[in-house]
Order: sequence, then structure tokens, then C-alpha cells
Amino acid sequence: MSSHSQSPIRPQSDPQPAGKEGKTVKKPIWKRWWFWLVVVIVVVAFAASANGGNGSSPSAQQSSQSSTSQSQQSDGSKDTAGQSGDTSKQEESKVPAEYRSALKQADTYANVMHMSKQGVYDQLVSEYGGKFSAEAAQYAIDNVKADWNANALAKAKSYQDNMAMSPEAIRDQLVSEHGEKFTADEAAYAIEHLND
Repeated sequence: MSSHSQSPIRPQSDPQPAGKEGKTVKKPIWKRWWFWLVVVIVVVAFAASANGGNGSSPSAQQSSQSSTSQSQQSDGSKDTAGQSGDTSKQEESKVPAEYRSALKQADTYANVMHMSKQGVYDQLVSEYGGKFSAEAAQYAIDNVKADWNANALAKAKSYQDNMAMSPEAIRDQLVSEHGEKFTADEAAYAIEHLND
């Protein structure tokens, strides 16, 4: 007879607590992780559809509203201004979104960065720039409001002040195919008014 001591056998406990009727107790649905994941996905989808449904950004809507109100104030007749405002809104809604985006970028390039007309076009269609279609870029160039002579002058002054370049070197840089791409007339205007 061996002297092995046997450990007492313990009854196995139930893996899950039982309720009054012997059913397993489950967590409420709002305490489960997947429930909250579903809630977040639904909320995000709803918010995206609510924001994307109108097709234009809030800033674009504000700018069109402010331009309409300005035209109403500048005209003596509110009826005429209201009709022209409605017409411009209808015309704007017919313009594809890509064209409107290209025009907005063109405005930044022309009026903030003082680029030339050709420089703006090239930046819009560049694979490293806007990547717009040639048609959208041409629409933007045709409709952007910019003073190309003033842009050439701003660039010329920048070259003179920051790089101490001579007027002839500035002219060459302004018209260069690898430089600013201004026309010869725009470069001549810039050099003529360089020291004004």
C-alpha cells in the first residue's frame, strides 16, 4: 500500500453564473464593445452624408451669399440684383466641381503667390501640383481675376530685394521657361516699374 495522499475532489464551478431560472446572464447590449463600434460607424456615415449632400462647401456658400448681398446693395433695385444673383447661382451650379476647384486654386496661385498666367496653368495640370484636367485648368485661367503685370512686378521686386539680382537677370528669370514664364510685355512692365 502506497502512501500517496490524494487531494480531495472539488466540485467544478459553473463557467457562467446562472440566473434564477438556470439561464446564463448576459451583458446588456450597451456594455458590449461591438455595439459602440456600430454606433460610431452609423454616426460618422450620417454626418458624412449630411455634409456631402449639398455639393458645395460652407465657405463657397458664404462667399456666394455675400457676393449676392453686395450686388443687391450696389444696385438701386433689389429685384434686379436678386434676379442677377439667381442667374449667377444657376450658372455656377452648372460648372463642374473640378472646374470650380481649379478656379479656386488658380486664384490662390495668381493673387497670393503672384504667379504668371502660364505658371498658374502649368501648376494646375502638373502631376506634382493640382492634377486638374487641361479643360478645368483652362476654365480657371479664363475666369481667374488677376493683374499679370502686377504679379510680374511683385516677383521682380522679390528677386531684387531677396537675391540682389540685376534688372536684366530679373527680366531673364521672369520670361524663362524654367523660371516664372511671364510674357515679354509683363516682364518689361515689371522692369520699368521696378524702382517705383
